[in-house]
Amino acid sequence: MEYRQLGNTGEKLSIVGFGGILAAREDQGTANKLVDEALDAGVNYFDTAPTYFDAEDRMGPALRNKRNRVFLACKTENRTRQGAWDLLTASLQKLGTDHFDLYQFHAVTTMEEVETIFGPDGAMESFEKAKREGLIRYIGFSAHSQEAALALMARYRFDSVLYPLNWVNLLEGSFSLPVLEEAKKQNMGILALKGMARTKLAEGAEKILEKTWYEPLSEERHAKLAFRYTLAQGITAALSPGYLKWFRWALETASPFQEPSKEEIEELRILSRGVKPLFPLG
Repeated sequence: MEYRQLGNTGEKLSIVGFGGILAAREDQGTANKLVDEALDAGVNYFDTAPTYFDAEDRMGPALRNKRNRVFLACKTENRTRQGAWDLLTASLQKLGTDHFDLYQFHAVTTMEEVETIFGPDGAMESFEKAKREGLIRYIGFSAHSQEAALALMARYRFDSVLYPLNWVNLLEGSFSLPVLEEAKKQNMGILALKGMARTKLAEGAEKILEKTWYEPLSEERHAKLAFRYTLAQGITAALSPGYLKWFRWALETASPFQEPSKEEIEELRILSRGVKPLFPLG
């Protein structure tokens, strides 16, 4: 497993992260095995959130007596001071830990959310209090909106950004590029989502995979190549879709990691043509 530095923090994370949703909707025995498999593969970056079904309830017991082996990240979708504090303390309890290595604003999308976060009684007040009290070590955010992500980075010196870095969007448009460039300029830790995603589900289509809102790449070679392409963007680490098959494919791309060749990138470019992107091309 390759490890890369998380921005200015000095922390080194495995290039493949364990998304907590992998353990969601699984029995405890299965969740324990998933966590052990990840640790055995060299994964030290674990990320979860209260919105991932029952992931926190499963990950807490699975990480018991292993907490010192992982860099544990969590998130909140609440934008208010009290609401964010309540979710933080609940997540700490469920995960059986006295601190998070990284705590993030989750899925910030609108400018209104940005203003609430930084406004009076906004969630940033709780984040900074939690950092002073040792409940969190680093502060980051995730976003699905270019506008919101850039606005957040203009307002505060975040330690990390968790953002969609998807092969179709990277090859066909500029949705990800301004955020990626600004994060690099600020030397932030860059964590990636949607590296193995293919396209949006067609309107009215049956949702076959409960834990994803999109259609992931189903062919192994293409999924691995797309994930390698994401990892080659000068980032710290990436998360796979929330199912064991894709997570194992991600692990295999890191054993060892090889950047895609020009020919492989051209293969992806051809594959991306005509694919409806997950996010506006920009």
